Amino acid sequence: MCRSCVTTTEAPNWWLTPPAEAPCEPGASEQEPSADRPTGWDRALVRFTGEVLHAPEADAGGQNSPTLVRFSDPAGLADWVASLLLRERLLRPERPLGLATGRTMEPIYASLVRQVKGLTPAEQQELRKRWCSFNLDAYMGLDRADPRSFAAEMTSRLTTPLGLDPEQVHLPDGQAADSHAAAECYAAQLAAAGGIGLQLLGLGLNGHVGFNEPPCNADAPCRCVELNTATRHQNAGAFGGNPEAVPERAITLGLREILAADRLLLVVTGAAKAEVLARALQEPPTAELPASWIQLHPRALVVADGEAAALLDARCHEGESSV
Repeated sequence: MCRSCVTTTEAPNWWLTPPAEAPCEPGASEQEPSADRPTGWDRALVRFTGEVLHAPEADAGGQNSPTLVRFSDPAGLADWVASLLLRERLLRPERPLGLATGRTMEPIYASLVRQVKGLTPAEQQELRKRWCSFNLDAYMGLDRADPRSFAAEMTSRLTTPLGLDPEQVHLPDGQAADSHAAAECYAAQLAAAGGIGLQLLGLGLNGHVGFNEPPCNADAPCRCVELNTATRHQNAGAFGGNPEAVPERAITLGLREILAADRLLLVVTGAAKAEVLARALQEPPTAELPASWIQLHPRALVVADGEAAALLDARCHEGESSV
């Protein structure tokens, strides 16, 4: 990724602005917040305290690489990412928000709840009315009420605190008798809703996004997958530390649906993910590292803490210039 790099403390506002080639639905507005808009819209972006290590620049093959933003302050990272999600729902509610689960997302959702509660009652009501989100994945075989399920996690972290209608927070049907049909149905639901606007992503230790386990091609569709050993070990915390208790299968949106999103927002934290993040962004895209396919997306933003970005930082600064 970092053939040439820039370092700046300017927020990557290019990424926040909708592309000109993506028209709004009839009657919808894509204007930036202004004095004429509700005050909550102006408050929907907190102060940027990160550092842009790399801005998009086409390589020799004409491919755009993701923008990389590093935060030294974990709270600042969570607040800024949460503000991007809130801004998306306030300014561009016509397309669903793509959501993820996992430990990386916990402080982000906590901050999102705080920021929404800072809006006026009228603004909160409008947000609830127009909310629509699709989660990346769900375990097979777990009841939605099971506290270990992603449905239960979303209920406790977002649906209940924000007062959302559960029907507006979509997840795959992990209890379906026919997992293949359930995956096809979920993909059709998402397509009928217009496809993802902003897709929030985490990164697995084996390079998966969603539950797209390696090897996985860029055109892989929504489907039921077998979870590999590394993923079950990584997710064992919610199952009493026992990887054998982690379900063996899950339904996940595929790279096809993920890469079709208008914008991608990959959030990575912790030293354990430094190596896989560096490989995903700096080695050629490959099915053996599914996250590497985000290099093909023209509007991808990677937000990492200092530990996760450590190896990127070392390689990036070899050709660094300041702006």
